[in-house]
Amino acid sequence: MTRNPSATRSLTRPLAFLMLLLVAQCLVAAPAPRHGIAMHGEPKYPEGFSHFDYVNPDAPKGGTLRLAVVANGFDSFNPFTIRGVSAAGIGTYLYDTLMESSADEPFSAYGLIAESLETPEDRSYVVFNLRPEARFQDGEPITADDVKFTFELLTTQGHPLYRNYYADVSEVVVEGPRRVRFNFRDTTNRELPLILGQLPVLPAHYWRHHDFGDSGLTPPVGSGPYRIADFEAGRSITYERVKDYWARDLGVRKGRFNFDRIRYDYYTDDTVALEAFKAGNFDFRLESSAKNWATAYTGPMFDNGSVVKEMIEHHRPAGMQGFLYNTRRPVFSDPRVRQALAYAFDFEWANKNLFYDQYSRTKSYFENSELASSGLPTGRELEILEPFRDQLSESVFTEPYQPPTTDGPEGLRRNLKTALDLLRSAGYEIREGKMVKAGTGEPLAFEILLFQKTFERVVLPFKNNLARLGIDMTVRTVDSNQYVQRLRNFDFDMIVQALGQSDSPGNEQRDYWYSSSADMHGSRNYMGVRDPVVDQLVDLVIQAPDRQELVYRVRALDRVLLHGYYAIPQWHLGKDRVAYWNHLVRPSVTPKQGIDLNNWWAKP
Repeated sequence: MTRNPSATRSLTRPLAFLMLLLVAQCLVAAPAPRHGIAMHGEPKYPEGFSHFDYVNPDAPKGGTLRLAVVANGFDSFNPFTIRGVSAAGIGTYLYDTLMESSADEPFSAYGLIAESLETPEDRSYVVFNLRPEARFQDGEPITADDVKFTFELLTTQGHPLYRNYYADVSEVVVEGPRRVRFNFRDTTNRELPLILGQLPVLPAHYWRHHDFGDSGLTPPVGSGPYRIADFEAGRSITYERVKDYWARDLGVRKGRFNFDRIRYDYYTDDTVALEAFKAGNFDFRLESSAKNWATAYTGPMFDNGSVVKEMIEHHRPAGMQGFLYNTRRPVFSDPRVRQALAYAFDFEWANKNLFYDQYSRTKSYFENSELASSGLPTGRELEILEPFRDQLSESVFTEPYQPPTTDGPEGLRRNLKTALDLLRSAGYEIREGKMVKAGTGEPLAFEILLFQKTFERVVLPFKNNLARLGIDMTVRTVDSNQYVQRLRNFDFDMIVQALGQSDSPGNEQRDYWYSSSADMHGSRNYMGVRDPVVDQLVDLVIQAPDRQELVYRVRALDRVLLHGYYAIPQWHLGKDRVAYWNHLVRPSVTPKQGIDLNNWWAKP
């Protein structure tokens, strides 16, 4: 049978036109490459910016920065796994990330290894285009294959937090030597392009021939501004600046990483470390003790200006530091018991007698930020919580959260009476001076786990107040390595811990609060939170379409956590207490996130 040429042409022309139209639509819809991205709105810094506003782009290079770590040493150069204790500074100095976050915005990121990124309006995927000049420290180029390799390695063999953090990534596709695409399961997770930018890129050519789970103390190949120069196992590590560092002139690196050498020395005791600082054995100290700050920073070196003592204001969220309950333990399974014990902690006494009135009481998991809840839920925050009313305590809607205070004429006596009433409602009674379960006679007793002996002065008054209620709290202080291992295994009743927060909460909240992370070895869900409402609120936080909605959703989450009584809030400070020898110089501008030694330099 012969074909009719004109009929064939009449069929192929519309088909060709349709294909051209589809191609044109794809080209129009394809997102343009961009140099940076903000979580909400537009990033502050324009394309081609020369440096961040809070650095000195002309800072001289040179000198040595000597720092101290109070811990029982290290046994690994791998900060990405749950095994062992990695050396201080490894993650910061040895490895570059795809993008770099700025310290003066809520959450924006700019290209580092990635020259640009492409993501559509719904952020259903992200493409990173790598810089051709990006290099590992052995001279090998950083490729898209390295990015995919790193992602798969960290989410299968790395610390469990990576699996939670990147759970919504469905696929990684290498589209070219310097082009890699991440596809997402959930297009409402708008944070994913930014947190993927935080991915440190590891050399596939190195790790394919080494055991990632047991790296030990063999210095690995990095891509960052420093390499390991020297170390003494468990006692010290020294980094040296890479003189031909490939990214040294980029806007995200200009004026940063100025010291030729950075050395960390390990001390097992903080008191010894403080004396070593005053003797000139290291250069910089961030002081965490109010008593030390008030009494120990004296002497000729302070009088003559050799050592500078400053309180530098910051505006970062303080998060929550507190006594954290392990609700996996039967003794803390009842929220009424957890609520009761908080009435035995006398913050006002501690602040006056131990802390020289330096601190403010913490009242939120997102303290010192607009994300913190307060008062009763109203407006949009109430709308968010309303669908969960039947699953929440009525107090979430009717009682503003307020940690117990001893201000007032009755002081602690009134608080202990309230605690006693709560414990009785939870089925406890006092027999022969001991608080016991009414049905079984089992005493209310638990252990608090510490790794800093200096914190015992805070815990012992709390212990004495609990004893007045017939509650027996024992104090166990262990070395830092044992403490870390017991935290990873949730092998404790109560701990003192700080839960840090960013100004833009997102996917990391899964690691703190998700029910699925409660039994995940190494997660930061120390309290064992298992609450379907919390799970859903975390999802809402991750899916927030804009900044204002993020604020409302975080406040709703905060309120539910506070009324769950998972912690006894302690205190916070809106300033960093720092002391440093005067050969160090800091920039004139301090960003919202506070001081960063990687922006400092040494006097020539």
